[in-house]
Amino acid sequence: MTDGFSRFFLVSLLTSQLSLLASAQTTAPPAGSVAPAAQAAPVVQVPPDTAGPARGWQLVRTLILPQPGAASLDRRGNFYVTDRQNNLRQFGPDGQPLNVYAPPLPGHVMQVEAWNTAKILVFYDDRQQVLLLDRFLSPISELPLPQLLDGQARVVTLAPDDRYWLFNESDLTLRQFDATQKRFTITTPLDILIGRSRPDFRFLREYQNNLYLVDRVGGVYVFDNLGNFRKKLPLPGLSYVGFRGDELYYLGRAGELRFFHLYNLTERALPLPLADVQQVLLSDQYAYLLTAAGVRVYKIPGK
Repeated sequence: MTDGFSRFFLVSLLTSQLSLLASAQTTAPPAGSVAPAAQAAPVVQVPPDTAGPARGWQLVRTLILPQPGAASLDRRGNFYVTDRQNNLRQFGPDGQPLNVYAPPLPGHVMQVEAWNTAKILVFYDDRQQVLLLDRFLSPISELPLPQLLDGQARVVTLAPDDRYWLFNESDLTLRQFDATQKRFTITTPLDILIGRSRPDFRFLREYQNNLYLVDRVGGVYVFDNLGNFRKKLPLPGLSYVGFRGDELYYLGRAGELRFFHLYNLTERALPLPLADVQQVLLSDQYAYLLTAAGVRVYKIPGK
């Protein structure tokens, strides 16, 4: 009886251990791929942790700002956003108000870019003017594009070397302008890449020696810092993307925050603590959630 019981106990123990190993085993999927401009390829997606979406998010401040417009973050964590009158408002990392820039002439702000360490770019698409402000929102210089460009700029950004990148939607070219030499130094035609599609370009930024051009229709076009096309990320439906470390982040269709790794080409998701979010910006410690009523400042989980 004792020997039989021992054999039975040993078999049961081995069976349970094998079962635990089988249930714990995981298979790492291959990294997703990017595709040429004419074809989009899937990426590896990690499902979001939907257990307790608001878990870990700490509300720090609520900014009452109906219908916020273009927004950006600088590397110090300061937050910039336009109001309904196209005034540019600056807030500290935790959402404390700092400065306001009210333009002397009315104009629609298409883009605000504060990623440059010393200059904030404001692009007025209706009057085709680029304005540079210092970190206190005092004007530094202006760039009147109609005097320089034969066409209509759709999006503009400032490169780390203080040159300008812009997309000319009149002739479908990506161009770099050197304000010191007062001439265009790089021109990249995009008509072949775009093909017969009707693009809707919304955002442009240079990051880690690459240039990212966001097309709401087709995805994100990636160029090197000389304007050479590299790849297209299959991420349609976007108006804005942000960057944090080696990841690109954006607002998903289900209202979640999605992270796309720029080099591993994998994707993960994080539920947000708030519904009806229009845009998300992330600093090292804080998340700025833009809604129709204003901006909610949250401390990021784990920070």
